[in-house]
Amino acid sequence: MEKLWGKIKESIMSVAPIAGIVAVLQLTIVPMPWGTIMLFWAGALVLILGMGLFSLGADVAMMPMGELIGSHLTKTNKLWILLPICFLLGAMITAAEPDLQVLAEQVPSVPNYILIASVAAGVGFFLAMSFLRILYQIPLNLLFIVFYILIFVMTAFTSETYLAVAFDSGGVTTGPITVPFILALGVGLSSVLGGKSSHDDSFGLVALCSIGPIIAIMIMGLFFNSSSIHYGSEVFTDISDLRELIWVLANGFHVFGKHVLIALCPIVAFFIIFQLTVLKLSKPQLIKIAVGMIYTFAGLVMFLAGANVAFIPVGKFIGETVGSFPGNWILIPLGTLMGFFVVAAEPAVHILNNQVWEMTAGAISKKAMMASLSIGVALSIGIAMARILFHVNIWYVLLPGYALALTLTFFAPKVFTAIAFDSGGVASGPMTATFLLAFAMGACNAVGGDLLTDAFGVVAMVAMTPLITIQVLGVIYKLKLKETEEEEEEALDMDLEEEEEYIELESEDLETEAAVTKEAAYHGETLEELLEKDNYYIDLEF
Repeated sequence: MEKLWGKIKESIMSVAPIAGIVAVLQLTIVPMPWGTIMLFWAGALVLILGMGLFSLGADVAMMPMGELIGSHLTKTNKLWILLPICFLLGAMITAAEPDLQVLAEQVPSVPNYILIASVAAGVGFFLAMSFLRILYQIPLNLLFIVFYILIFVMTAFTSETYLAVAFDSGGVTTGPITVPFILALGVGLSSVLGGKSSHDDSFGLVALCSIGPIIAIMIMGLFFNSSSIHYGSEVFTDISDLRELIWVLANGFHVFGKHVLIALCPIVAFFIIFQLTVLKLSKPQLIKIAVGMIYTFAGLVMFLAGANVAFIPVGKFIGETVGSFPGNWILIPLGTLMGFFVVAAEPAVHILNNQVWEMTAGAISKKAMMASLSIGVALSIGIAMARILFHVNIWYVLLPGYALALTLTFFAPKVFTAIAFDSGGVASGPMTATFLLAFAMGACNAVGGDLLTDAFGVVAMVAMTPLITIQVLGVIYKLKLKETEEEEEEALDMDLEEEEEYIELESEDLETEAAVTKEAAYHGETLEELLEKDNYYIDLEF
């Protein structure tokens, strides 16, 4: 219970800022209907409890399962076995991701099973490629440069509407199911294969897996009509009494309970197969993992229900209201402020921060990571609001942004590059896809923009800006480390010089003492008697 309470306190600290912003807006410039605001507070409470349970479940079950599977996969040298297993593992987990089901419903021109299969195949392929990267020590920044150049070349042949779907699908791999498992899988793989670089190789899997869906959807878009793609879903905007409030939340539990159950089944099935054939864990270990999976299931259902049922209506209402103001430029600072705080409510962000802190032995602190992510997301939401107001094409932002991010890979330490690209995907999680996207959609409706090309860009930009801010943090860290090493070298040189001077003086004192002793012996006196004479004085303490 103590650990659970600790996780819940962390959740309260994460959600409190965004809840405070909503409360201030409710009391000042954006008064909301009673039912909507009550739904928000009830959803916030459910979200906090769910976030705490999920974080504890990830620590107890998801992360150990991933590490165990990853470390045991490497005990065979047969690539023809390992690569298909990695592919199937990545594809199964992604196909069951709840966010992917929502994405598929928004693209009616493509059968759901084709879109889901395309995204899942993309993730599976790149998870297998991540294994090969660790095995053959291929530089991560080289892969990023090659594949992102390929993506931007493919945009010339892809419909503008499918570009939105493609970058949105890249965020699917960063859902609350895939992130902890793939991160842990990377730790397990790199601990055996990575050697001296296992510290760096444990990161980067999420980033590479995010590339697969983008390329897969772009290829799929060549064969399907894009005219019927649309975004948006019906949400509850008001309730009239407590009974309806309970019914709305209960319906959310029911809907997302099914999604999460489907999502967790492939992971549990895969683990059971490994347990029966390879792991052979003891009964207490299995009970601990089983309890952790129950925490994970309950927490994720509560989190998704709270985020989707309560936060979407409020986000959309605030966006529409503020966007209709004569001075709607306030969307930019308001979006920046909300972006700064909302990233702290992403459950996968805390999992990544904890792993970064553990794998770097505290060299990269949780505060530094969270500050970099918050600044990155704040900038992305501010720029996204400016895009909506001024109808700026997203490529004028993404192209220079990714060019800067890829350039920084040559200057930032390798581990920071891997963490940065992982963070870009993790930051665009459920809270971004619900609250911030709903806020952008509401603002876009108010100013008469195109939902698909303007509002959607918020997800792509949230995924991009942390690539820059965390690598900048890495460059600063590298410079400070170099400065510290130089100071230590200077201090060491000074210590050596002082030690040499001390040895030289001590040697001179010994020679002087020997000479005086010899002279005293010559005169038939003791050393003490000779020293008492006025014409002899030696400070032997010098």
